Amino acid sequence: MKTYHTEPLKCWNKAKELRDNYYRDYATAHDKGGLRWTGGAWSFDAIPAGLGDDVYAITGEPYAASIAFNKDFSLRCMEAAEAKGWARDLCSYMRNYWGSMYLDEFNFGGKYPKPDFAFQDHICCSHAKWYQHVAEYKQIPYFCIDVSVGPYKDLDEDRLMFVVNQMHESIEFLERVTERKYDDEKLIEAVKNETRSTSVWAEVCALNKAIPAPLDEKTMYSLYVLGTLQKHAKVVADFYEELRDEVADRVARGIAAVSNERRRLMSDTQPPWGFLKIFRYLEGFGAVSVGSLYTFALIGVWEDKPDGTWGPRATPMQKGVSIDTRDQALRILADWNLSKPEWQHFYDADLKSKMMLRIVKEWRLNGVMLHMNRGCEGLSCGIAENRLAIAESDVPVMAFEGNMGDEREFDEAKTRDRIDAFMETLGLEYLGN
Repeated sequence: MKTYHTEPLKCWNKAKELRDNYYRDYATAHDKGGLRWTGGAWSFDAIPAGLGDDVYAITGEPYAASIAFNKDFSLRCMEAAEAKGWARDLCSYMRNYWGSMYLDEFNFGGKYPKPDFAFQDHICCSHAKWYQHVAEYKQIPYFCIDVSVGPYKDLDEDRLMFVVNQMHESIEFLERVTERKYDDEKLIEAVKNETRSTSVWAEVCALNKAIPAPLDEKTMYSLYVLGTLQKHAKVVADFYEELRDEVADRVARGIAAVSNERRRLMSDTQPPWGFLKIFRYLEGFGAVSVGSLYTFALIGVWEDKPDGTWGPRATPMQKGVSIDTRDQALRILADWNLSKPEWQHFYDADLKSKMMLRIVKEWRLNGVMLHMNRGCEGLSCGIAENRLAIAESDVPVMAFEGNMGDEREFDEAKTRDRIDAFMETLGLEYLGN
């Protein structure tokens, strides 16, 4: 059996440091006279950046995922949310976050750091209500931008301006509730950084088309998360360029994520965060998950390239576009986010099926693993139709049930049994890790 050389990522510790700094800066913001705000990973975080360099966010989904990884604390958070009367079939990220808030405990130590305001956008069914409740419970101001204007292929001037006009209103709101003067230059710089970081992340993911794959999905989870925390930050955009260069070097030298790569897979939606070891179990068969639409496009922004392949969307800077005004920056920010692949399938499951099959073809995959994720209504919407479309295209597909943030919904033994059966259909036997 052919084996490949492997080696750890040189920038791995830097990624951990950036993540640690992010949560530390948020927790200690008030000690330095700064502001704290809360919202989702898809919120337009470039907009609050115009309030100053001492404004720090905590994005709810990655924070809740970190809680889910901490099983004991997650269980207490879930029970605290249920004690308030919230149903178990609601978004498990939301319930983990709310539970942390109710318990007044921060996952990284100390009390829950109260935000000064909430700032969100609404595309998933839970988004607006999640932070409406936070705002009411903590008695803080709240602004939410409705971005549900339909798929990007149908975008026109009226739909774009529906979002842009709300962005302008949000800046007036931020100036009013913080009593700070807004700085358009900081907004423009943040927009430049966001387009750079999200384009470069897509470039990193595209490098995983190589055989052997230079990255495995479990590793990628710890890397893409930086873009869900601070996609507008220069430090994140710079890190992704450093990562891209290292991954490109790994491809050039044939460095593999999994030394015994024999089959290439992709997953779907958020994983069960408390049970990431199932990805290491795959490696025992010589199988590697090279990513997923979720991993590639939760923050990555893509476009069709002249050769017909899927690649990173060219940034305004790469196109020679100068961003000079607030309105221009907001138009670019709105258009850029509305083109995000993970936003498209909220409108039509067929759009997701086509993107998944495109990944199967271009990343030269042997099979697909679908997580029937009870914890996320939005990204699991249409997943049964996705499974059918993949199967009808003669691509091997398996499904397993679980929950990204509630360990009570995941059966590890049953999932391993399903993986064993799926690996057998792919001609693989367990070799051990």
